[in-house]
Amino acid sequence: MIKILLQTKTYIGLFIAALIAVWLLISMGLRPVSGAGAPVRVVILKGTTAREISENLQDRGLIRSPFMFRLACKWSGSSNKLKPGVYELSPRMSVPKIIDELVEGKLLESWVTLPEGFTARQMADILAKKQLVDGDAFVRLAITKGYEFSEYPFINGDNLEGYLFPDTYLVARGTDSQDIIRKMLDAFEEKIASPYRREIENVIRERFGLGPDSFDEGLYRLLIVASLVEREAKVPKDRPLIAAVIWNRLAKGMRLEIDAAGSYSPGESTGNKSRLYYRDLKTDTPYNTYLHAGLPPTPICNPGLASFKAVLKPAQVDYLFYVAHDGSHIFSRTFQEHIAAKNAARNGGH
Repeated sequence: MIKILLQTKTYIGLFIAALIAVWLLISMGLRPVSGAGAPVRVVILKGTTAREISENLQDRGLIRSPFMFRLACKWSGSSNKLKPGVYELSPRMSVPKIIDELVEGKLLESWVTLPEGFTARQMADILAKKQLVDGDAFVRLAITKGYEFSEYPFINGDNLEGYLFPDTYLVARGTDSQDIIRKMLDAFEEKIASPYRREIENVIRERFGLGPDSFDEGLYRLLIVASLVEREAKVPKDRPLIAAVIWNRLAKGMRLEIDAAGSYSPGESTGNKSRLYYRDLKTDTPYNTYLHAGLPPTPICNPGLASFKAVLKPAQVDYLFYVAHDGSHIFSRTFQEHIAAKNAARNGGH
């Protein structure tokens, strides 16, 4: 009996010792790496896993154990809540403190995605929601003060709608609206103005009779067309077809009759109206392409690269009409075909 009691006490002692060892191990793994040390700038990309983050933090000398970091994330339910961006972390911070910073998103810089086809107003709303800009101030700058960006020779006029390239940007806290817009104009120059300059010059010469000296004017007109394509196309395959319809109608002097343009208002629009009514078609604005021939005065959104490329290389078709149907469009050559297509779309057939 005494032997059993002694064995039991031994097992209990070993168990307690093991618990203490585990506790010490966990405690050590969660403690700060150092009581001193300069802050470290850490970049966490979108889609980075907790495992990848833990390895990055250990490499930067900010945590003792990647395993303990991941374990702490799992215990706190934070594994899928770590936000991408740029942080300033310190080796004096404990693992729980670092996790709190990453979950709360206490960023020096944050990733901001500005989607294709968004207007300046929509982009401003996204930036304002992240507390990076005053939305109204951003819109005023983008819509009326293009002259403040004279270092970009491809800009035509004072309205930057169309030039604000849709992309994912890393934006620092405290960055003003001007610097954010410069990031977008830099991206536009890198993705469109520079690599496609020769193609742009060829198209504006063929379509508008403009030479290289009028590059900015010609590019602006192409952006207007690309913005119409961006707002009208529902699926990628429709982009070059819609571009072809626009070019074909312009060549024939036909009014474009594009719904997306009629519902646009500079600095205010956040998207197309789901449906235009007869009264909308009669509203006399410069953007009503049912009333006014030619292109609208400005782009109606900020098109992505795919829509711009569709404008440079439209489909080789003689379509003049299209109607929305099942998330795509039915294209027609004659008005009679168009009416039949509209009836078919309304009745759910082809």
